[in-house]
Amino acid sequence: MSSENLSLREEILKLKEEKRAIILSHNYQRDEVQDIADFVGDSLELSRTASTIKCDIIVFAGVHFMAESASILSPDKKVLLTEIGAGCPMADMIKVDSPRPVRKSFPGFDNPPSYVYPPEFTLRDIRAQNPGVPVVAYVNTTADIKAESDICCTSANVVKVIESLPDEKVICIPDKNLAMWAARNTKKQVIAWDGFCHVHERVTPEDIKKARAEHPGAVVIAHPECRLDVLEMVDHVTSTSGMLRYAKASAEKEFVIGTEIGLLYRLRKENPDKVFYPLRKDMICPNMKKTSLKSVLRALREDNYVIKVPEHIRIPAKRALDRMLEIK
Repeated sequence: MSSENLSLREEILKLKEEKRAIILSHNYQRDEVQDIADFVGDSLELSRTASTIKCDIIVFAGVHFMAESASILSPDKKVLLTEIGAGCPMADMIKVDSPRPVRKSFPGFDNPPSYVYPPEFTLRDIRAQNPGVPVVAYVNTTADIKAESDICCTSANVVKVIESLPDEKVICIPDKNLAMWAARNTKKQVIAWDGFCHVHERVTPEDIKKARAEHPGAVVIAHPECRLDVLEMVDHVTSTSGMLRYAKASAEKEFVIGTEIGLLYRLRKENPDKVFYPLRKDMICPNMKKTSLKSVLRALREDNYVIKVPEHIRIPAKRALDRMLEIK
């Protein structure tokens, strides 16, 4: 580690103690940011952990919707986002409402029983066209979308959440790939949204073929935000936390990892006797990489950027999260 980073670490740790703060880092953050964090993990996992810790300040090294989740679950704590410009393009692909004109028809999707709504629709449009159909919102959504939804899900439990509902038809937002993966694993009809994560969407079947040719002995693992034709070709489909558990428990020694390359740092750190390869070297989220040690220090020094979800949104959003957490 450079002398500059060592100096930044020392000041961060000092300020963290003085201000009774904790630092949360998503699995996709820079290596040095993960190293300074008190907890590293998936977004909801981090927010749930933070809600159980006695502290005054939560410093979230992640993207905007993650800090919102922390605010939803810890309304009495100050939540600081390390970089205000760190957003999630997928979360921003769906809006609660909009004055934009709505088309009267929309294209079907080529894999029944799911259908995909195009981006000019809004969540309220979908609800109006599908009265009584419950909305399952991925945790990778904004607080106001969660507040308008019936229940939340993660990439790990989406099928379990859908199966827990009594309805034979559900709306799953905003990631079409996650929705299609869920549809493949349930008999229920899944209505999807045409959203996607650009990091996972770029993976193609050709990438899987190339990875297998270059690393013939490796287990290929992919995140369910990847396209369905990709997921059908890999050895294991799971969330980032699932990848960590799978790699640790597996007797295999080589793995190709199909998610944002930030996870490789933790995988290698926790499994020094195993080898991990990125499925694509360009699986990088620019928003996740915006945070640096300087960002963390600035947040602690200046108490910015504060993310506070207003109560009229927080309460129904928390209800949607709580419904998911009540599923056994």
